[in-house]
Amino acid sequence: MCSSTVLLAELLEVLSREKFAVRLAQAGLTPLQIVGELRRMAYMVAPDKVPRVIENDPDDDHVVACAVTAQADIIVSGDKHLHSLGEQYKGIRIVSAAKALELIKTA
Repeated sequence: MCSSTVLLAELLEVLSREKFAVRLAQAGLTPLQIVGELRRMAYMVAPDKVPRVIENDPDDDHVVACAVTAQADIIVSGDKHLHSLGEQYKGIRIVSAAKALELIKTA
C-alpha cells in the first residue's frame, strides 16, 4: 500500500466531516488516529510532479501520481473518474475493491 502526504491530508479532511463523527466515535477512533495508522503502514512517496490526467477531478491526479511514483501494480478504487482512464494507466491496473480481493485470492 502506498500513499502520499497530499492523499492522507485529503483523507483526514474527508474523515473529519460531520457525517462520519458518530460512526468514528462509536468505534473509538478519531480521523487523526486513522490517518496516522495508515501513514505508519503505507509506503510513503513524494511525486516530483502531478501531471494532469483526470479532466473532471484534478484531485484524483494525485492518486495516479502516487501510484506511478511508487511503481504500483494496481490502483484500487471505486472512483468513477479513475476508472474513466480504462483498465490501466501506464501499465498500472485500475480495479475495484472486489476485483482486488479476487486478484489477491488467486495470487
